[in-house]
Amino acid sequence: MESSLAHGSTGDVGTSRAEGDVLGVRSRHGDTRDKGMSWGQGDALGVWGHHGGCGDPRDTRDMGDTEGTQRGRRSLSGGVKPYEAIPRDGANRWLNLYRLWRDGGFQHFHHHMEKTFQKLGPIYRDRVGSYECVNVLLPRDAAQLFRAEGTFPRRMGIEAWSTHRQLRNHQKGLFLLNGPAWRSDRLALNPALLSPAAGRHFAWLLDVVAQDFVRGLRRRLERSPGGALTLDLHPLIFRFTLEASTYALYGERLGLLGGGLTAGGAEKFLAALETMLSTTLPLLFVPPSLLRRINPPLWRDHLAAWDVIFQHAGGLLGELLLQGQLPLGSVKANVTEFTAGGVDTTAVPLLFTLLELGRNPGVQRELREELLGGPQKEGVPGPPPKPRPLPELLGELPLLRAAIKETLRLYPVGITVQRYPATDVVLHNYHVPAGTLCQVALYALGRSPEVFSNPQHYDPKRWLLKEASSSFRAVAFGFGARQCIGRRLAEVEMMLFLGHVLRNFTVEAVSTEDIPTVFRFILMPEKPPLLTLRALD
Repeated sequence: MESSLAHGSTGDVGTSRAEGDVLGVRSRHGDTRDKGMSWGQGDALGVWGHHGGCGDPRDTRDMGDTEGTQRGRRSLSGGVKPYEAIPRDGANRWLNLYRLWRDGGFQHFHHHMEKTFQKLGPIYRDRVGSYECVNVLLPRDAAQLFRAEGTFPRRMGIEAWSTHRQLRNHQKGLFLLNGPAWRSDRLALNPALLSPAAGRHFAWLLDVVAQDFVRGLRRRLERSPGGALTLDLHPLIFRFTLEASTYALYGERLGLLGGGLTAGGAEKFLAALETMLSTTLPLLFVPPSLLRRINPPLWRDHLAAWDVIFQHAGGLLGELLLQGQLPLGSVKANVTEFTAGGVDTTAVPLLFTLLELGRNPGVQRELREELLGGPQKEGVPGPPPKPRPLPELLGELPLLRAAIKETLRLYPVGITVQRYPATDVVLHNYHVPAGTLCQVALYALGRSPEVFSNPQHYDPKRWLLKEASSSFRAVAFGFGARQCIGRRLAEVEMMLFLGHVLRNFTVEAVSTEDIPTVFRFILMPEKPPLLTLRALD
């Protein structure tokens, strides 16, 4: 969830220059790097938020625009084209909306954007219903937006969510707040979620849940004939991420992985979360005043789903987050957003990562060697040395971090990162007025041959090259002051999950074909892939 931290405050996530300690833990050299830096990726969830380190956002030498801010201030007579000259997709906003409804285009909005870039070039204007924006593709334009985001960065609001808060008399959390109210909440929540101490605390809690997940898979394998287990892992991973985030945030277990009593409201919460996500995207383009007037079933389902989510999240994290700095209403609002934003947004990237590792056994083997301390040496007597606990290794796993970053390049949870520039800005030589909604198209960027060589190929090692971390090419968690506040928790969770799975199982993809994806407010497989697990000796 890209929400945020103001420039100059403690733990400024706007600078992620050093990716070597993205988790806020010690590196193999024993040093603790800049603890004010974020932990290695960017708003994923464009929407919710999970950035693989965008390098120092202030360093734009490798971004194809060395003129920087001076160029943005240049008058239109200097060759910069006016806003009206930006290529436009479609003439009538309501006709565009009708076409999307008719063709089921909401679920394929990421493909629509990719095709439109191919047709119109790396910048275009889009108008759909009440929604109007400028879409950009190239990292240099993302850098320009970063420079123009101002003291209180603004991202696209979700009117349906804000209207629910208003109708139910709930306060807004970080995701929906802007201006000084956003900054106040962010600074109060920052120590509990972004500090290195918080990262270390999360790691040991999440490690317990990841080990329980692996034990559950082993029990299933023991009952499976032939020593192999083929299944759709998404429901299990979904439960892991809810169990893990709940334990990290609330200090309580739900029992979703077995070995305990399942909380009665957990299944209801999961169903409500799915409904909320699936109904959000169509509601983005319709004014809330119209929704309240006609009150369609889609709108009623959306409100009911949020009501269940608020009931689930109420009050459990109050003592941890409050600490005398936030009123109870703000605590409840933020806890609800953290809970709703920390399940599918982590589960789906984990599923995509396992799929790609199953399709790329060589990458899987190298990751396992990194996790086990190197390749097994033949002829050495005795059992192999016992691997170190994973929470102690998190700062020493560059390939695993790169694999997560590569997954989010190909399958970003949110397909855009949005900003309303605080000042006029020049994007791809077009003048864009302050206050215009601008979007960096993450899905199209990640698959563009203008940005990445061989973009369809899953290659985590591309992120280990020096030049990979010096540009705005990895912004799945957002960028600047308003990148994801939950990204430390999300990356620790993903690394521990993958680490334990790869230490215990081999993963094979039943099909090596590319998997169709759909956008249901987050990017996900159209149909969950089948994976085969085999236990390692």
